[in-house]
Amino acid sequence: MGVLQNKIDFEGIIVVENANCNGDPLNGNMPRVTYEGYGEMSDVCIKRKIRNRLLDAGENIFVQSDDKCIDKCKSLKARADANEAFGAELKKGKKADAQRGYEIACKEWMDVRSFGQVFAFKGSDLSLGIRGPVSVQPAFSVDPIDITSMQITKSVNSEDKEGKSSDTMGMKHRVDFGVYILKGSINVQLSEKTGFTEEDAEKIKEAIRTLFVNDSSSARPDGSMVMHKLYWWKHNCKIGQYSSHKVHNSIEIKKKEGVRNPRKIEDYEIICHELPGLAVEEYEGL
Repeated sequence: MGVLQNKIDFEGIIVVENANCNGDPLNGNMPRVTYEGYGEMSDVCIKRKIRNRLLDAGENIFVQSDDKCIDKCKSLKARADANEAFGAELKKGKKADAQRGYEIACKEWMDVRSFGQVFAFKGSDLSLGIRGPVSVQPAFSVDPIDITSMQITKSVNSEDKEGKSSDTMGMKHRVDFGVYILKGSINVQLSEKTGFTEEDAEKIKEAIRTLFVNDSSSARPDGSMVMHKLYWWKHNCKIGQYSSHKVHNSIEIKKKEGVRNPRKIEDYEIICHELPGLAVEEYEGL
């Protein structure tokens, strides 16, 4: 498949039940909320999960988290140096060919040609910034969320000592229920620069559709988070028939008549308004 030729917009509906979908380290790992009480998942969190799904699918990823690292590189600098062609450009310092470095990085790592990356390492004169075509917005809940907090304790000492140490370990927090909306787009002009292809777009689509597969933890038990629906619009031109704002707003989610406090996705009515001349593909999440 060739380089992407048509703008793409996408929107996902995420259902959260009794899970901490994105903790805030500056607030005791409480689920992120806006001042108005709406739940939030950062774009960085979402892109981390997309990268993890691409890794699971066998793609070569530059920004690997420590717990998903598959190449034993302990830093981004080590991973860049480990690539023979790109590492050679880094070692050239001021004599490095930035354009060649750009092309190598985009060809070697799918997340670089998708999301972009800044290569600026200590000890190297090569500073390279790459803008990627795939943009992902923070996801926000449809309604304000309720957060439950509980104190957790331990039943055994961490180290040998006489007597039992304090039971208190800390706090755990969870979102009781929430429906979050993920929005994003893929830009053709930037795709042409990084070499992002039609096939890459299909891989990104599948990664988003299966966003929470193999993502479980004590804060996010299996089944507590799911991509309920994924809407995928492919325009008939490079710049798009409609603005991304108008496309994303064509999905309306509202509480069904008589429902005051939604507790399941069935309490909502999901309406996809037609945009003349623009077809939408709808996928069930996994």
